[in-house]
Amino acid sequence: MMSDTKVIKSEAEWREELTPEQYQVLRQGATERAFTGKYYRNKESGVYHCGACGVALFNSDSKYESGSGWPSYWEPVDADAVVLKRDLSHGMVRTEVLCGRCESHLGHLFDDGPQPTGLRYCINSAALAFEPGKE
Repeated sequence: MMSDTKVIKSEAEWREELTPEQYQVLRQGATERAFTGKYYRNKESGVYHCGACGVALFNSDSKYESGSGWPSYWEPVDADAVVLKRDLSHGMVRTEVLCGRCESHLGHLFDDGPQPTGLRYCINSAALAFEPGKE
C-alpha cells in the first residue's frame, strides 16, 4: 500500500541525495542503455522500490523477461504506485511512468506485455532499489 504523503523536494535536494546516474534518470527523464541495468537480469524474489523516495512500486512476481533490455513488469504493486503521463518527446507518442509518490521518471508503459494485463512497464534499473525476500 502506498503512502499518501507526497514527497516534494527541490532539484538541488534531489541532486544531493541521488547518484549522478539516478539523478539523470529519475529527475531528468534519461534512459539507461539497454541490457546494462543492474536489475535487468535479477531473478530474486522481493520488492522493487522507487530509487528516489523508497515507495514500493513492483513485486518480483510481476517481473518478466521482455527481451527489451530493461526490467519489465506486467503490473505495479497497486494502482496508485505509479502515475502515467503522455510523452511526446523524441518524435514518438509514448506513455511515461512516474512514481506516484515523488513523480520521478521511472520508464515507459507499452501495451505489448503478457497476460493477465497485456502491459509492459519498461523501467530503468537506475530508477529502482531492490529489497530481496519482501513480497
